[in-house]
Amino acid sequence: MKKSDVAEKLRFYVRLKRLASKLDVSGNQGALITSEKNIFYLTDFANSEGTLFVTRDKTYFLVDFRYGEAVKNSVTNCEVVVYKKYYEALIEIIKRHEIKEIITETESITVRRFESFRKIFAECGCEMSNNDTLDKLLTNLRIVKSSEEIKKIKQAQKITEEAFTELLNYVKVGAVERELALELEFLMRKKGASGVSFDLITIAGKNTSKPHGVPGEYAIRSGDFVTFDIGAVYEGYHSDMTRTIAVGDVSEFQREIYNIVYKAQTAAVSTVKAGVKASYVDKVARDIITQQGYGECFGHSTGHGVGLDIHEQPFVSTRTDIILSEGMIITVEPGIYIPEKFGVRIEDMGAVTSKGYDNFTSLPKELIVL
Repeated sequence: MKKSDVAEKLRFYVRLKRLASKLDVSGNQGALITSEKNIFYLTDFANSEGTLFVTRDKTYFLVDFRYGEAVKNSVTNCEVVVYKKYYEALIEIIKRHEIKEIITETESITVRRFESFRKIFAECGCEMSNNDTLDKLLTNLRIVKSSEEIKKIKQAQKITEEAFTELLNYVKVGAVERELALELEFLMRKKGASGVSFDLITIAGKNTSKPHGVPGEYAIRSGDFVTFDIGAVYEGYHSDMTRTIAVGDVSEFQREIYNIVYKAQTAAVSTVKAGVKASYVDKVARDIITQQGYGECFGHSTGHGVGLDIHEQPFVSTRTDIILSEGMIITVEPGIYIPEKFGVRIEDMGAVTSKGYDNFTSLPKELIVL
């Protein structure tokens, strides 16, 4: 096995050990992990049907017959249990380790499934906790990205930019929003993406005043702004970028609004650094927009974390108390949205470093007029 492969396997082993070390020994606590993305993060295996059960001493990956061989061939940092009856397999593990309390992901489990677990576990004297302890533990593990994760996010961004640059050849008067979204997704997949990060936003004209507008049958007209909020997925990791461009002649008012957003975005980016409050980054962008009289037209947060999820911690908003740390990935995306007229958003994505912001987005931010 190559050194790089060994290091990668070790990384997943360490992640599980760090999680297990946080479990309460005195209460004989176990962690039940059901979300596909957290299982992938801890094992490097993507499977929508599997379950991880973590104890202080050992971790079990429970799967049915369909996935047993694949998991056994891939996962080395936990014991693989190929079950015939799921609940019986879980209960056997609980009894073996004398587990008295089980924590789970409240953010991803349905109420029905939680209640089903709770009733089954109660029969063997085990309590199912409904607090967010496990959510916080997993967030704290995932919030700072490893060098390998950063490489994958950078590649996702590279694919996004290459596809966007090629798509600009199709952006002209008469081009239809929905068709641009379809073409962009095709280009991303052609360049190596496994999918798109979210339903791509390719909107024009008055539709740009809607921060999360949905591409429809609108055809671009001369003088329109066109907003592209786009991202690709590469090996499970997302990218996120927004650029607003113009087609044909634009008004002085449009340029004025664009320049305000550009100023706010670049100023906010310049403040990003390990040790800085995420809320301060938001404040810098928001203050500039507010001072120009458009505070009411900027109603969302300035940014968010990106990784296995397109929106994850840390959130860059007025309400967060998070202090940025080296290795966190965040977007910086202020905007101004004027109802029934147009909107402008500019978004970069990059990593927090001890010296500033390692910006993964290389495309220009000055207004492009096609």
